Amino acid sequence: MKILLLSTSECTGGAAIAANRLMRALNKSGQEAKMLVRDKQTDDPNVVSINTNRWKKTINFIRFAYEQWVIFVHNRFDRKNLFAVSIANTGTDISNHSLVKEADVIHLHWINQGFLSLENIRQLQMLNKPVVWTMHDMWVCSGICHYVASTAYPHIDAVRCNRFVLQCDICPFTPSGLAFQTWRKKKTVFMPQKILFVGCSNWISNMAKSSALLRDFGITSIPNPVDIDVFKPLDSTAVRNKFNLPLNRKLILFAAANLSDKRKGIDYFIESCRMLA
Repeated sequence: MKILLLSTSECTGGAAIAANRLMRALNKSGQEAKMLVRDKQTDDPNVVSINTNRWKKTINFIRFAYEQWVIFVHNRFDRKNLFAVSIANTGTDISNHSLVKEADVIHLHWINQGFLSLENIRQLQMLNKPVVWTMHDMWVCSGICHYVASTAYPHIDAVRCNRFVLQCDICPFTPSGLAFQTWRKKKTVFMPQKILFVGCSNWISNMAKSSALLRDFGITSIPNPVDIDVFKPLDSTAVRNKFNLPLNRKLILFAAANLSDKRKGIDYFIESCRMLA
């Protein structure tokens, strides 16, 4: 089976890394999996970029910049929430790409910031191929936000926003009508008979099931794959010696791509350390 994974990036960001690991796992299991991306960072032959020349790379950067500019203007030239939302108003039509034509299954991952527009997603659904979309955040089941406004965003004077349960209209992230416009567009683009949504956790799947946008869709939960040839138990004494770590103390590891992002839990970690101390 030929499976094509779509991702804005090959391996920048958690969603891209998860998609890349999935591609490798599928190939290892005997499937034929490839990734089609905008931003390619390695020489992996199974990963193909739509930036095939300098001109296309420039055009795709303009698409990214245009989406950000529209959000920036609607936010009254305030940069605070610029990357907390996406509107998918511009992107690349890949429906005629050779990898798309060859694919038996089209698997979308994180496709924002100018890679694919909502119209491009409609075009993929019209190919009458099985379409699977793994949700790495809440953008698919909300109007424009990647995560609903809550105390995780202290600069927003709002409790957890649950408007996505009924309809995204007034949005804590932007005073304009962008959320409602994008919500309405998604309602016309997403087709229950054409697409299956997958949450990479039970939490994200439950959020999607509670959304009025995806209430009629098939939604399941499949965790991200982990390469057990890389992530595996080793002798703890040997590892501690190798990295010059104390042999007789308990160690706690906390990792995040961006520690300043409250959602990653650094405040909880610090408070936990205080409690343990």
